[in-house]
Amino acid sequence: MKPLSKFFQKKQLTYVSVLLLLLFLLLIKGVPGYLTGRWQWKQPPPVPNLTALRNIRQIGITLPNWQTVEQAEQLVGTSKWSLQILQQQDTQNRAILLLHPQNGPKDQPEVEWTDINSWGKNRWQRWDIAQFRSAKFTVKHPPQLSKNTESKVEARFFRVSTQQETFAVLQWYATPNGGNSSPFRWFLKDQLAQWSQTRVPWVSVSILIPMEPLGQVETTWALAQSIGETVQATLMTSHF
Repeated sequence: MKPLSKFFQKKQLTYVSVLLLLLFLLLIKGVPGYLTGRWQWKQPPPVPNLTALRNIRQIGITLPNWQTVEQAEQLVGTSKWSLQILQQQDTQNRAILLLHPQNGPKDQPEVEWTDINSWGKNRWQRWDIAQFRSAKFTVKHPPQLSKNTESKVEARFFRVSTQQETFAVLQWYATPNGGNSSPFRWFLKDQLAQWSQTRVPWVSVSILIPMEPLGQVETTWALAQSIGETVQATLMTSHF
């Protein structure tokens, strides 16, 4: 009982810390807005490079060592995504790249992964998730991009079985300095950025890699990591 009690105490402490942080953000942003009549949530700062982000839906992104076989705007849930079918040069490796960029200053990540699940089920009549785990990788910065030498990404990685194919799936919200699969992580960073009248733009990334039917998703990790690093690096250097 004692270890279990400690577990719940730590969990409660985490919840209290998050609530206190949110209250602090509300006070810091809400009081000046009340005094001046300019509410921050009604007039958020502009999103940098918003036009370049919006263009992703129409043209996708260009990845080194990968050829875009097909690209189209795809309705996923209630939002429009870019869908690219990719072929790696000099190999048989293929992938489907789905990108949903931020569309406006009030647009925020919420239900992208649920929308992808529904879209996949409608497209392939089945979308069974298995072997789910958190996946981390690191992207090195070009010297001219940032003082930091690298950015970290924490993504979702799992296997999906459909009526026709089996896929390894890698998903995260890409931002200028890394990425995370949790929209709450983005929310905290964006709130902090707004204190200095800046923003944290984002792009939802979902990569589908064909794999052996009902095989082990770990066999595709090296390829998934490589594509993930390439996509994150391309977004950081060319679109954010």
